[in-house]
Amino acid sequence: MHDAARSPLAAWESFYVIMGSSAAALTGLQFVVVALVAQIRKRSSTGEFDAFATPTIVHFGTVLLLSAILTAPWPALAMAALALGICGGAGVGYVTVVIVRARRQTGYQLVLEDWLWHVALPLVAYMALLTAAAVLRSHIVASLFTVAALALLLLFVGIHNAWDTVTYIALDHMQGPDAQADS
Repeated sequence: MHDAARSPLAAWESFYVIMGSSAAALTGLQFVVVALVAQIRKRSSTGEFDAFATPTIVHFGTVLLLSAILTAPWPALAMAALALGICGGAGVGYVTVVIVRARRQTGYQLVLEDWLWHVALPLVAYMALLTAAAVLRSHIVASLFTVAALALLLLFVGIHNAWDTVTYIALDHMQGPDAQADS
């Protein structure tokens, strides 16, 4: 077992405290937004919610989980790599589920920007996590910077997608009940 002060993960503690705190705060804010939207929005289906809102929470949760994994006092990097690999694999699987949900929902037609932010960027992030986990012990510095970059990417994806959802709902709601009934 190596000394925690000499662990390559120790240098990342402040970064992941900031990332984890941000992800947790944004997750809480997303819950508030969903609660407020539920009071004004009547047309949304669970298909739309599952395709667009739930993944945002999952991405914020992943950043929080990555922060926990990389600040835990692992006795060996192999255990941290395993935990990161499991997260990466689960993320790739989840993005596959998001693709199916996005195609099945009928309340909104996705455009290129939506496919980029809701599918492509998260998929790249989770695949990079899988790769970084696989080579963590042999390429420590590159792997840790990769995980940091993809955690930041997932945080920004979550922020973008939350904002996109809120503005879509707000603009749609501003049209008024007559415009909503016609669409």
